[in-house]
Amino acid sequence: MGASKWSERIFGTPLPDPVVIGSFLFPLLYLIAFLIIPVLVMLGNAFLYNGKPSLFWFKSIFQSGYYFNPLHPQGSFVTTIEWGGKTVYYFSGLDFGVVVNSIIVSISVMILTTILGVSFAFVMARYDFPGKNIVRILLFVPLLVTPFVNVVVVKKMFLPDGLINWIFYQHLHLFPHPVWIDGLVGVVIAQSITYYPIVYLNAYASFINIDPTLEEQAENLGSKGFHLFRTVTFPLALPGITAGAILVGIFSLEDLAAPIVFQGSAIAKKLMSYQIYSSFVSGFAIGNPQMAALSLVMLTIALIMFLLVRWYVGMRQYAMLSKGGRWKPRVAKPKGWQAAVIYLVVIPTLLLTIFPQIGVVLLAFSERWYGTWPEGFTLANMKALLTQPDIAQVIRNSLMYSTVAIVIILLLSLTASYAAGRFKKAKLSPILDSLATIPIAVPGIVIAMSYFFFFSTVPPFKGTILDPTNLLAFFPGAALILAYSIRRLPFAARSISAGIQQVHVSLEESAMNLGAGRWKALTSVLIPLILLNLLGGAMLSFVYCMSETSVGITLGSINSTWYPITAKMRELIIGSVGSANLAAALGVFLMLVQIVAIVLANVITKQRYSFIGLT
Repeated sequence: MGASKWSERIFGTPLPDPVVIGSFLFPLLYLIAFLIIPVLVMLGNAFLYNGKPSLFWFKSIFQSGYYFNPLHPQGSFVTTIEWGGKTVYYFSGLDFGVVVNSIIVSISVMILTTILGVSFAFVMARYDFPGKNIVRILLFVPLLVTPFVNVVVVKKMFLPDGLINWIFYQHLHLFPHPVWIDGLVGVVIAQSITYYPIVYLNAYASFINIDPTLEEQAENLGSKGFHLFRTVTFPLALPGITAGAILVGIFSLEDLAAPIVFQGSAIAKKLMSYQIYSSFVSGFAIGNPQMAALSLVMLTIALIMFLLVRWYVGMRQYAMLSKGGRWKPRVAKPKGWQAAVIYLVVIPTLLLTIFPQIGVVLLAFSERWYGTWPEGFTLANMKALLTQPDIAQVIRNSLMYSTVAIVIILLLSLTASYAAGRFKKAKLSPILDSLATIPIAVPGIVIAMSYFFFFSTVPPFKGTILDPTNLLAFFPGAALILAYSIRRLPFAARSISAGIQQVHVSLEESAMNLGAGRWKALTSVLIPLILLNLLGGAMLSFVYCMSETSVGITLGSINSTWYPITAKMRELIIGSVGSANLAAALGVFLMLVQIVAIVLANVITKQRYSFIGLT
């Protein structure tokens, strides 16, 4: 095979162009070096026992009742206990073992978030009612990520003297006894409240993109009401809804904030994410190949879910044809009973789901939280962000890590999107496209474990600032930047890829026909045209880097001098001398960063930016 044919086969161009080759090789080699190889190193540890290949560690998991007990669950889903002289219904969940518990929690969260997300999305997409714009703004609130602190507020909401009982037991008298949500049930509730906006955004986009003539034709044939929704509307929106739900399932599987906050209940610790985290922080996971095996079990489940949704969405996409132009979504005034449901059920439920963010703000400006509400207004917690040296340091650390990571993310996403989008016939294009997307399915705790094994055992890195076991010299910032650049790559890559698809390749070809080289065409034609996509993707990736939890509280917590914000928040929440109020102040800071970034992204790109979906 000649050099030109080889180049065309591999890179999609007959001449070995350095820009094209670099666009393929830079992201490809980076992802192989800092994603694929670390996972393989961890895999190697998981399949070794006494220096020989073995399934011993996997057998130790699936043959242990602690990790795998699907047929004989322990405990009770709900029990009655005495609390403050009152009978209380205590909900904690059944224990099926660590692996099965994680799967059940993930599926439960998927179901609850789908119910909430689809309900809110359908109301917003199909009905025009007084106060709709206010509701639209309120639906933005749950998108604000405040690691740990929002879960603390959720936990307080469901205590016997919390907000839920204050409303439904003390005032509405709908509960015969107070309820106390804890354990796995508490984890499910907290995660559902946190993640349902992802399903909402996917479902809303799906509903408004449905060709209204399809529903009108069904109505002409006699279909209406719930039958119309079940047979036409919902199936047409199902690919997007399914994508959001399974993405939520992956996030639930890897979540650490809820299990850590609810760890006072022993059953809340029996989740894969918490077990790996606990092993990591107690013994740095070195020499513990069983946790490497458990990490691979988690990764396998997450990848199966990811591949399942990619296959399902591809199989179930429905073609919608119109005569041209953009259609106007079907929006109607709600009937009497529909308005009653919106104002008496949907909006009150929304208000309850945004209370965690409201509670974070209240906690940040209060001295304590006793019973149902915070008490004692103070500005001391917010002032501490600037005046307390260790708090100011973690903010500077996170800003530095996130900024450097964004530079790398932009380079990776631009080159990967350009190579995969402009040279689709190249053999490397589908591989590169998959590698740039798949990090969203890799749990953060798995990346943390992979990096630990990788940097502490591979000779080029062992003993350097990247080696987590080299405590005196270890600089967690380097590992965090690498992890951020891998984990948050899909967010920017999606935005930039969409921009490149909107720019016709003939514009670059015209520049090259007039004498410009490919590099000149790329920098003077393509990049200026997709600059808004670059900025929008960078801002959203920056937000996610700042609030990254799994890697931040594992690798990032080894050296307190270089803590990121999330590591400090974890310490403040569970530490013996911690302060939930101070953690809430950091949460408010993160909320402000997110608001500024998303507003700027919307203004700059003149479109509604939101969280990533899989569609």
